[in-house]
Amino acid sequence: MRTRRLSAALLAILLAVLSLGGPPASAARSRSHEVSYDRYSLKIDGRRVVVQAAEFHYFRLPSPALWRDVLEKFKAGGFNAVSLYFDWAYHSPKPGVYDFTGVRDVDRLLREAERAGLYVIARPGPYINAETTGGGFPAWLKTVEGRGRSSDPGFTAAYQDWLGHIDPIIARHQITRGGSVIVYQAENEYAVNTDRQYMADIQSKARADGIDVPISHNQCCDNASWTTDWSSGLGAVQLPGVDDYPQSFDCANPATTWGPWGEGVTERASQGSPVFAAEYQAGAIDTLNAGYEGCRELTGPGYMRFFYKNNLITGGATMFSYYMGYGGTNWGWLAQPNDAYTSYDYGAAITETRQLTDKYDEFKRQGYFLRAVTPIAETDPVTSPTSGNPAVTTVARANPGTGTQFVLVRHADRAAGSTDAATLAWSTPDGGYSVPVQVRGREAKVLVAGYDLGGQRLVYSTSEIMTHLATGGRDLAVLYGSDGSTGRTVLRYSSAPVVKVLDGAVTSAYASGDLTLDYTHTGLARVLITGGGRRPLLLLLGTEAQAATFWQAGSVLVRGTSLVRSADVRGDTVSLRADTARAGDVEVFGAARRLVVNGQKVAATGTPSGSLLGALPGPRPVRLPALTRWRTTAEAPEALPGFDDSTWTVADHTTTAIPYAPKTQPVLFAEEYGFDYGNVWYRGRFTATGAETQVALNAITGRRGTYLAWLNGHYLGSAAGGTQADSDTRNPDPGPGNFAIPAGLLKPGERAVLAVLVQNMGHNDDWTADDNRSKQPRGLFGVAVSGSSAAISWKIQGARGGRDLVDPVRGPLNTGGLYGERAGWHLPGYRDGSWQETSTPSARTPGVRWYRTTFGLNLPGDQDTPIALRFGGELPVGARVLVFLNGWNLGQYSGDLGPQRDFSLPEGVLDHQGDNTLALAVTTATGTALGPVSLVTAGNVRGGAR
Repeated sequence: MRTRRLSAALLAILLAVLSLGGPPASAARSRSHEVSYDRYSLKIDGRRVVVQAAEFHYFRLPSPALWRDVLEKFKAGGFNAVSLYFDWAYHSPKPGVYDFTGVRDVDRLLREAERAGLYVIARPGPYINAETTGGGFPAWLKTVEGRGRSSDPGFTAAYQDWLGHIDPIIARHQITRGGSVIVYQAENEYAVNTDRQYMADIQSKARADGIDVPISHNQCCDNASWTTDWSSGLGAVQLPGVDDYPQSFDCANPATTWGPWGEGVTERASQGSPVFAAEYQAGAIDTLNAGYEGCRELTGPGYMRFFYKNNLITGGATMFSYYMGYGGTNWGWLAQPNDAYTSYDYGAAITETRQLTDKYDEFKRQGYFLRAVTPIAETDPVTSPTSGNPAVTTVARANPGTGTQFVLVRHADRAAGSTDAATLAWSTPDGGYSVPVQVRGREAKVLVAGYDLGGQRLVYSTSEIMTHLATGGRDLAVLYGSDGSTGRTVLRYSSAPVVKVLDGAVTSAYASGDLTLDYTHTGLARVLITGGGRRPLLLLLGTEAQAATFWQAGSVLVRGTSLVRSADVRGDTVSLRADTARAGDVEVFGAARRLVVNGQKVAATGTPSGSLLGALPGPRPVRLPALTRWRTTAEAPEALPGFDDSTWTVADHTTTAIPYAPKTQPVLFAEEYGFDYGNVWYRGRFTATGAETQVALNAITGRRGTYLAWLNGHYLGSAAGGTQADSDTRNPDPGPGNFAIPAGLLKPGERAVLAVLVQNMGHNDDWTADDNRSKQPRGLFGVAVSGSSAAISWKIQGARGGRDLVDPVRGPLNTGGLYGERAGWHLPGYRDGSWQETSTPSARTPGVRWYRTTFGLNLPGDQDTPIALRFGGELPVGARVLVFLNGWNLGQYSGDLGPQRDFSLPEGVLDHQGDNTLALAVTTATGTALGPVSLVTAGNVRGGAR
């Protein structure tokens, strides 16, 4: 790989900064760095790094101003890296056309990652899955010859054009050029119908485009045969990684589900590279419509403690990338049909509305540990302590240079629910000890022995280390355990030190060089130790919950705020950027004597712990306006026989590159005519005989899609479209709908007009690299009129302009082909003064009805107040509501799609200090009454990413 080396002086400065666990925030672009690795870990300029990454999808947060908030929360939560998919479909509305501006500005995204001090794992596909439409493949790719995810010429030309645009952006942000990209992933979960040449070509293309960091892949699906030897052979990558979801996706039964898909221990895929959990479960898709809180419980702190620590010690992993850290929103037509409702919260550590959860707390406890205790980056398996209780087992690793030991303590039966105690016969680097331990059901602990904790010598502790740091001429350490459990910490001194218990109940004894501290984890104990031949040590001993209250930013430790984004120490003043959800104390441990928070001086006094204690105000209350003054109008003039469709596209193709043979001619697939996303209208004309009795339709819409039909303006009814399961070309009758024609509706010799509104969902993924799945079309598949053999001439209309975007700012996924969308009824500037006034949205007859209202906001500029739109009452069945805010399609509301009632309105799309326009497009097959619609706060803090 191409690298440049630093001078010794610059390297020393860099290493000091990098000790914080990631690249320096706002990294100097003039300096480049070297990425290397061995079987232990990744290395930056020779320094070992344990990579702790979380996944973030910029395309699921269409407000670039908020990207910084999420990335700073990653950094504050102990992550030193972010994993980023790049979505081909999101950037390319048609072949050869790409957009990297506005909400698609990935150059800005990568700059924000550098600014936050995060390494980047770049994942440009070309296939990404991610439960996004087409798995990241643009819909126009269906009409390109050649099997997807293969080296077929047609597909190769298409994907290499994509990589030719995205790779150079990634390349200039590599750490080797002063940025923060440290790993590039080729393809994604590629395990079925594989093509070695394709994998090799992707990597060759990346190298030709300037990618010089290591290339990885996330191996999945029980090790497909072509990946059994990662170290050599055509298509092999440098950094093989494992993709694992041991907890499954059963969000409906989180309390009883425990590792149904295995132990979840990442295995070494190559002896020459570090163990890489390249995509590890940190949430779940809500496939059962249980709601994302069930997914969060399914993959909550208990699961994280057990499975993640197993990977660290049993698996020896030193590279972790968790899916997801922040899920976000399937706005517009971004979702694939199997995951159709709008939220992609994913049960992640940070919610869709950017709120922190108890999962975030657990990530922080583990992430701070990995950042602080650096010997964990280089370990080998060693003999583990012997347990005196067979119900409790141990696994151990040790650093070959320092001898520091890491012991995983857990139940022998990973599903055990009991609390058990054991005595470990532990041969530590400082001698043999009988160590009492206790584990709760489904708990795992990583205990450390023989560790130089700053200027101290830790013999062993039965508390887990969260973090430690040196500041103001002393060491500080935060240790924790489960509430009510006993703890013991043994430290080595040359003579008896002075132990002062500042808070809590801790006993101490000194003998033969060992200071033994015994305590129970309850509240927060503070112990100051001086003398004994070492510099002072302040031990902070608490419960898991107490440990989560601490924030570390550089050489500063803080508690009492909701978040600490950064700390700047200059002289005797520490300046914090911090969030507060409520008024209360703030305590700062460090060398400073003056405190500034968010630019404001804070009165602070010293404490016996050597910290500064002050008080911070909470956020001001926020009042939101009621949504009561609506205007409404009916839509769907396309259903009327006299509608002027002269500008519509003639649908007359008789052949298609899409590998599906239509049931009847002509080909009516929407993609065939350049209409790729959202609703599509068809109008077919034929000469009636008067003997017609039935219209038989077929449509393929994707799961949960529907269609509605009218004949000469008379509503015939609706039917469900073909679903993702109907991906086999041998299925002759997908999405059938048979509609009776009322007697006398059609007159002999007169022209008849059949109008069909197809509510397409997203496009299928390409999980199996199978065109029968990924190239399944959308739209009408077959049309027959019983009692008539007359030819039907067709026209089709989808989103205005089709692939030639009339609204490039919002992009190809924002709107479909509803009349109101084409006429701009969703846009703020539309004049709706002639519409009827109403107080509550309700659509009583089949078809489409629109509602609009405006509201003003004047929210405090120094606060972060996420807002959501809430629908009350019963979930509507047989109806779809498209939610447009200021022209942006931010949601689909329907009981047919899922349980979602709250829809995130991200700041940037929502004007927090101005007027906003809300539009609802209600399509119903039977009529529906919506419940009350209101604005609600999803959080409120003073501060934010300002």
